Amino acid sequence: MATDMTYNTTAELTPILGGRSPLTIERIHQSPALAGASPRGLSMSPDGSRVTYLAGRDDNQDFYDLWQMDIATGKRSVFIDADKLATGELSDEEKARRERQRIYGQGIMEYFWSQDSQSILIPASGQLYLYQVATQSMKQLDTGEGFVTDARLSPKANFVSFVREQNLYVLSLETGKVSAITTDGKGPIKNAMAEFVAQEEMDRMTGYWWSPDESKIAFSRIDESGVELVTRNEIYADGIKLTQQRYPYAGKANVTIKLAVASLADNQTQWIDLGAEQDMYLPRVKWHPSSEKLSYQWQSRNQQVLDLRLVDLTRAENLILAKQQTLMAERSEAWVNIHDDLHFLKKQDKFIWGSERSGFKHLYLIDNNGKNRQALTQGDWVVDSLDYVDESSGWVYFSGRKDSVVERHIYRVHMEKGPSSIEKLSTRSGMHQVVFADNKPVYIDYFSSLSQPPQISLHQETGKHLAWVEQNKVDADHPLFDFAALWQMPEFGHIKAEDGQILQHRLFKPVAFDPQKTYPVVVRVYGGPHAQLVTNSWSGADYFSQYLLQQGYIVFQLDNRGSGNRGTRFESVIYQNMGDAEVNDQKAGVDYLRSLPYVDGDNIAIYGHSYGGYMALMSQFKAPDYFKAAISGAPVSDWRLYDTHYTERYMGHPDSNKQGYEASSVMPYVSNYRSGLLMYHGMADDNVLFENSTRVYKALQDEGKLFQMIDYPGSKHSMRGEKVRNHLYKSLAAFLDSQLKQ
Repeated sequence: MATDMTYNTTAELTPILGGRSPLTIERIHQSPALAGASPRGLSMSPDGSRVTYLAGRDDNQDFYDLWQMDIATGKRSVFIDADKLATGELSDEEKARRERQRIYGQGIMEYFWSQDSQSILIPASGQLYLYQVATQSMKQLDTGEGFVTDARLSPKANFVSFVREQNLYVLSLETGKVSAITTDGKGPIKNAMAEFVAQEEMDRMTGYWWSPDESKIAFSRIDESGVELVTRNEIYADGIKLTQQRYPYAGKANVTIKLAVASLADNQTQWIDLGAEQDMYLPRVKWHPSSEKLSYQWQSRNQQVLDLRLVDLTRAENLILAKQQTLMAERSEAWVNIHDDLHFLKKQDKFIWGSERSGFKHLYLIDNNGKNRQALTQGDWVVDSLDYVDESSGWVYFSGRKDSVVERHIYRVHMEKGPSSIEKLSTRSGMHQVVFADNKPVYIDYFSSLSQPPQISLHQETGKHLAWVEQNKVDADHPLFDFAALWQMPEFGHIKAEDGQILQHRLFKPVAFDPQKTYPVVVRVYGGPHAQLVTNSWSGADYFSQYLLQQGYIVFQLDNRGSGNRGTRFESVIYQNMGDAEVNDQKAGVDYLRSLPYVDGDNIAIYGHSYGGYMALMSQFKAPDYFKAAISGAPVSDWRLYDTHYTERYMGHPDSNKQGYEASSVMPYVSNYRSGLLMYHGMADDNVLFENSTRVYKALQDEGKLFQMIDYPGSKHSMRGEKVRNHLYKSLAAFLDSQLKQ
C-alpha cells in the first residue's frame, strides 16, 4: 500500500508561493541541475568513476535526461540526452508496472550500468537502447515486434534480457540473435513476471534472475487462472474504461507460482521443488556467487513462516530432486517481515542475514549450513538496510536507527569484532540514504532534514566527505530563499500509549505564534505499518503543512503503534485488529494537545491519505468527540476489499477472523458520524479501489448524514497532476477553514 501521495507537482506549493509558477516540488527543494534527482534515479558506475542521476529540464520537469558528475574532476554535464530515444505510448503492462514502481514522467526513467562501467542499457517506450561510454554512441537494439518490459543487462554485459508478451527472451549483443527462454506465456500464464501482490506489497518488481556467470537464468512462472477476474470501471472525464484485472481480494485465491532454472548453453529448463503446499509466496530469489547454488525465500500464506532455502544445482540432473537445505527459518505469532538484507560472501562460506528474532531487526553473520550465528548488530533499535559488504577489509555498511528513532544514519561494523566495533559514519542530523559503487566502498549520501532540502554528497569508506554532487544550499538564488523566514520547525516529543510503549510526535506551531492565543489543529496521519511520519527529514508533504501554519493552524503528527521502525512488539499490536490501537493512540495525542494552553481543543481535524484516509474515517467515526472534522483521501473502508498479501499479513484470513474483519471495517461505525467529513478518491484508482469510498458514500446517505465528497476522473491512487493537486489542496484548505474557523 502506498504510504501517501507522491509529492512532485506544483499544486501543494501554489498556496504557499502565492501562485508563483512554474515550479515543481523538485525545483523548489533542489537546484535546477538536480531538479528531478531522487534516490531512485541516483546511481554510481560500478567502478566508482561517475555519479549519475535523472534530472528534469528547465522547461519540462517531467521529462528526464541522464546527468553525470565526473568524480575525478567534479564536472557535471548531461550524460545522455533523452531526445536520442524514441517516445511513444507504453503498453498496458508497462503502465501498470510503473504505477506499482511509483515511476512517473517521460524521457529516461530507468537505466542500468554494465559491471565493467562501459555501457548503459536504457528502456524507453517499449524499446531498448545501448549506450557505449567510450564512444558516446547510442544504438537501438533489435528486439523484434512488441513492447519490451523489465529489461536488463546480464552480469557480464554479453546479453540483454527482457519480457515480451508474458515470455522471457535473451538477446546476444555479439550476434544480435534473440532467443526465447519460454514460449507458453499467454492468458493467465506469465513467465518471468512478478504478480500483482509481489509488485505492490513485496517490493519485488521482477520475475527472473541472472546467475553471476551468465550461464543460467532463474525465473518464475505464475498461473493467474484461479485469481478472481474483476471488471473494474475506470471513470474518466470523457467516458468510462472497462478494465479487466485479476485482483486477489483478501481471503480469495492467489496465483500459483513455480520456480525454474534455464540453462543458456542447451536451452534446457528444469523446475525446482517448492514443496507440497501450493498456496504460498515467493518474495525473494537470489543467486549464490558461485552460480552453482540458488536461494529463494518461501513464505507461508499466513506469513508467519519464512524460510531461506538453498538449492544445490550440481547435486542432481533433475532439479526437482536437487538437494535443498533451509538456511534460516523465521517464525512469528503475528507475521514475519520480508527484506533485502541477504548477502552471500564470496571468500568465506558464510552469509549475512537480517532478522527480527530479537524483537528488533539486526544483522547476523551465519555459516552456510545455517548454524553458528554471530550477531553483527544488537540492541533496542532497528537496522533499516544492509547497504554494502567489503570482504577485503571485513567492514559491513548499513543504515539504521541506533542513535535516534526519528533519524536514519549510516554505520559500519567489522565482521570479526561484532557490535562493539560499530562506527557511525554520517554526521549531519537527519535522514541519510546511501548508494554504493558496486566494486569499491565509496558511496553517495542522499541526505535531508527538516531544515535542509535534499543534498547529495560523495563520501569515502570512513564517511569522510569527498565532494558535493549537489549541495542545494538555500542561498539567495534558491527558490525557497524568499520563504525561509516563514518556514516553521517542529517541536519533538513523546507520550505513552495505554500499554506503556512510547509514541513519538512532532508539533508545528503557526507563523507569528502567540502563546496567549488558542489555535485550531490539523492532525496529519498515516498510521499504517512500515511507515513513519515523525522524522527529522524533508518531505514534499510538509509544503501543505507549512501553508496551514501560515493560515493560523497548528499541525500535529503522531506515529501510533503499528507503524514502523520501533520493533516487532510496537508493530504487532495491530495483529488481527486494525483500526483499534491506532485510533486509541491518536486519541491519546488529542488528549495531549488539549492539555496545551494554546490549543483550541474543540477545533481539531484529522487528515490522511490511503491508510491515513482509513485512519481519518476510523478516528472520526469511533471518536467523534475528539475530531470535529476529518479529511479522508483514497481510504480502505473494508479490508475484505484489499489484496491478500497486505491484508492477511495484519488481519489473518477472513474465514478465521470474521469478527476482526468486521471490527476493522469503518462500516459498523458510520452511525456514530455527526458532521464535518470530506472524502476524495481517484476514480481510476487500481490500488485502493474506488468501491471503498462509494460504499461509505452509500452508507452515509442511507443514514441521512451530510458530508462532502470530491472524486477525480481519471486519477490513480497517487492523485498526480498539477491541475488535480491545485484543485485538491484549495478544496482541503477551504474545507478546514469552514469547519474549524467558523
